[in-house]
Amino acid sequence: MRPSLPEVLRSATSVGRFPGLGTTKIDRVVIIDDYSVARGGATALAVLSAKLFRGLDIPVTYICGDDAANAELVALGVSMIGLNSRDLLSAERAKAFVTGIHNGAAVRMVANWIAAKDTANTVYHVHGWHQILSPAIFRALLPVARRCVVHAHDFFTACPNGAFFDYQAQEICLRRPLGGSCIATACDKRSYSHKLWRVARGSNILRLLKDQADFGRIILLHEKMAGFLVGAGYRPERLTTIRNPVAPLSIKRIEAEANEEFVFIGRLDEEKGIEDAVAATRKAGVKLCVIGDGPLMPLVAASGDHVRAVGWQSHAEIGPTIRKARALLMPSRYPEPFGLVAIEAARSGLPVIMSRSAFLAEEMQRAGMALACDTADESAFADTLTRFSQMPGHEVRAMSERAFRLSPDLASTHEEWRDALLAEYQSLISTNAVPELTDGVAIQGVLS
Repeated sequence: MRPSLPEVLRSATSVGRFPGLGTTKIDRVVIIDDYSVARGGATALAVLSAKLFRGLDIPVTYICGDDAANAELVALGVSMIGLNSRDLLSAERAKAFVTGIHNGAAVRMVANWIAAKDTANTVYHVHGWHQILSPAIFRALLPVARRCVVHAHDFFTACPNGAFFDYQAQEICLRRPLGGSCIATACDKRSYSHKLWRVARGSNILRLLKDQADFGRIILLHEKMAGFLVGAGYRPERLTTIRNPVAPLSIKRIEAEANEEFVFIGRLDEEKGIEDAVAATRKAGVKLCVIGDGPLMPLVAASGDHVRAVGWQSHAEIGPTIRKARALLMPSRYPEPFGLVAIEAARSGLPVIMSRSAFLAEEMQRAGMALACDTADESAFADTLTRFSQMPGHEVRAMSERAFRLSPDLASTHEEWRDALLAEYQSLISTNAVPELTDGVAIQGVLS
């Protein structure tokens, strides 16, 4: 049986702070992601991990599909290796069709680095691959698979469209990935021909990752993800959960009870449910502030006077913007694996109104910091908004205070997350090295 998250974090703390004591010293962490500059989830965490590891003076190489132009990481001493390529949406269609399934240049880049620089105590951590690098990178990583960690920031490791969601039927999909029913179902948001392209790519990822038991560990964002991956054929012992690190959007509690406006933060895409938020707030007669960008921005901007669209903002910029908010809306249509923004908002004192299908919904509602409903049902969503708008101020304040006080228990701190990753790395490398000590003090760590 795998240890619980608290046990992992406790053991990992000693690894992160005293990596020479009774453990093998990690020579280098190689982080692999499509992008080097974050505008969202996976890359933001990939970049954060590089910063946290450098804070412990652990050597880091960052291999990515773009131009590797992250000056902040370079300044921290991170070795940057870039493919200097464009993502699938920006590339020529014919080229994207081929490289999305098998990017030969990415394979050579990763394989060449391994051949030239790999050591027995170098660990590899793959965060993102489906926008530039392609599933083919797992072929290049086969020689070091036992020292490789793969982060499942979404469901692309199992589901061809990455969401276990039928975009045509607008419902959660429970079909077995790449089974006969899955292949026959036109679930893609674009077309069935695009679904078949996704099937070809999905077959590659299952063949190169699921069927290669040597790959050391697959990290999940939430415990409920495991059922979906096991259903796709992954063995449970290969899966471990490390919840995302969260920093509040506002250090001071937002006085939600004094505000009227609702806020949506995220990518303006169909699966995030922004259209449902716009429709429900219109029906309820309440105001909506939209923070984010994406393909549906023109639609959102033209939604009427009840919507205030401010565009994409950095983490630091969001804090002042949401001080006028009464609650965060998270109406994702697919099973949201984690919902980082929900906990960021809750840690700032904002209650959350969220989709019942979100993995965090049950925990947050039980803790009294959120309301969950069928956000795809316009009337049900609007009724929930109306009820919350009319909720007495003292009740809203109580929800806000519970969110501010209790939400940290639903995620990791930056340090806990870093140390849990280091514990996973340590479990994958050999343990027969002699600890490096100088006068009884670890060379690498906070006491060096």
